[in-house]
Amino acid sequence: MTHVTEQPLVQGGRSAALAAACVRGGVAAGLGLGALAVLVIAAWVSSPFPDGGPGDVLHAAAGLWLLAHGVELIRTDTLSGLPAPLGVVPLLLTALPVWLVHRAARDTLDPGAGVRDRPRPSPSGAVASVAGGYLLVTAAVVLYSESGPLPAELVTAGLWPPAVVAGAAGAGVWTALGRPFPGPRWAVLARAAGLGLGTLLTGGAVAAAASTVWHAGRAQTVFLGLAGEWSGRAVVLLLVLALLPNAAVWGAAYGLGPGFALGTGALATPLGLAGDPAVPPFPLLAAVPAEGRGTWLHWAVAAVPLVASVLLGHRVGRAARTWTARDTALTALGAAGACGAAVAVLAAAAGGPLGSGRLAEFGPVGWQTGLAAVLWGACAGLPTALGVRAWGRRSPRPKRVPAPAPAPDPTKTKTKVKVKAEAASGEQEPARKGWWRPARRPTLKWWGRLRRTGAATGVPAPGGTPQEDPYDDDLYGGSYGNAYGGPYGDPFGDTGYEPYDFLPAAWEPSPEPRPKPDPGPKQDRDPEPAPGPAPDSKEPGA
Repeated sequence: MTHVTEQPLVQGGRSAALAAACVRGGVAAGLGLGALAVLVIAAWVSSPFPDGGPGDVLHAAAGLWLLAHGVELIRTDTLSGLPAPLGVVPLLLTALPVWLVHRAARDTLDPGAGVRDRPRPSPSGAVASVAGGYLLVTAAVVLYSESGPLPAELVTAGLWPPAVVAGAAGAGVWTALGRPFPGPRWAVLARAAGLGLGTLLTGGAVAAAASTVWHAGRAQTVFLGLAGEWSGRAVVLLLVLALLPNAAVWGAAYGLGPGFALGTGALATPLGLAGDPAVPPFPLLAAVPAEGRGTWLHWAVAAVPLVASVLLGHRVGRAARTWTARDTALTALGAAGACGAAVAVLAAAAGGPLGSGRLAEFGPVGWQTGLAAVLWGACAGLPTALGVRAWGRRSPRPKRVPAPAPAPDPTKTKTKVKVKAEAASGEQEPARKGWWRPARRPTLKWWGRLRRTGAATGVPAPGGTPQEDPYDDDLYGGSYGNAYGGPYGDPFGDTGYEPYDFLPAAWEPSPEPRPKPDPGPKQDRDPEPAPGPAPDSKEPGA
């Protein structure tokens, strides 16, 4: 009798995760190769006069896929019979394998929401496994291309594909981990370098597009002369689209100063085109400046690296308000160095040989372009970073707060309701004679002042009736008198007060004081009730 154990044949662990990552890398390589093969086969099928058979088409697709990874190809079917190298990489084609490797490495560490409990390899293991699976397919394609019309150059095949694949896989793992940085300064350095690189490429693309539009007639003539049927023109158009990023890099190199080579002994810079250029017929090359010295239009391209360096320094300076000047300078120089390194790699990939002889040097030189980018960043980006930092650390001036306006007196301010009421009753203020002359206060003669008593305002004088105070503040709007009822008022509010000037002299009889009236007996407010029967009591028998 056989005993069945309930154990899986393959137990999932770290080894299974590494194997799955290796398979992901191989699948990514197959997807990129298959996509390019479909394009090449479609162009071969649509051509009215195809050259070669299906084997040659597959070799062409393999060579184009290797060229997208930076591998230099050797053309054996030349008119002279001598092999000619081909090293200009269409950068738009490079974006496809880089994205596929990036996605494969990212999904290895972050497989999805539904399978979180699956074993995952370490970050370094994920990079090695994905890159290993991809490079296995690359090695097979290199061996396959050796038997075709476009064999791969073995030195570049062993150098550039591992670097491209490892870099893309590392970027994918870094993305899966949440894009961590060792510190905030490294994050600022990377973002500033990315901003500078993006500005350089954008400005180079604008410069190349403007030059192409300026020479649109020549570019159209070259485009129509390369192919007469629609299928050939479609292939040329696809090749132009694949080389558009190269044109942006060429424009950036032209603005940085080193320029680009147009054959052996010919160099195009903003100062002019020196030497005898060897330009093959191609629509994008129609935008190359004419021979002779440069004009102010060519010099204006130098504004592209200047703006890129200023933006790089501004990004560093904004984040360095709490840093020291030394840390700010080191971060700005590091960002300039990182931007220069990226520009050097792109310039080296965007240029290369197009053949033998005079076409052996074509495009920008990588190390010269990268060094120029570093110098621009150090000369313009570093002072900008320090200046923005100093501006951000300045102490702001205290703002002046205006004094609050006094609240209007409601007793002396006429509202719209009062104005309407006075207009309805017929009472109007006396009009002034002129806006330059204020209204005068009516004055009293000296005999009118003598008739004034010391009684407070509104209180009847002894033996009289309440009189209007001619010096009343309310009457004259507070323009005369004081808070005690005029110049003869009692400061303590005593209604019997009289000034000394009106007291009787020593020889005059003083009036007898009036006797105070007898208030009478005081009555209790709550008198006791008289004794009697209670109001609720009833007599018996009632």
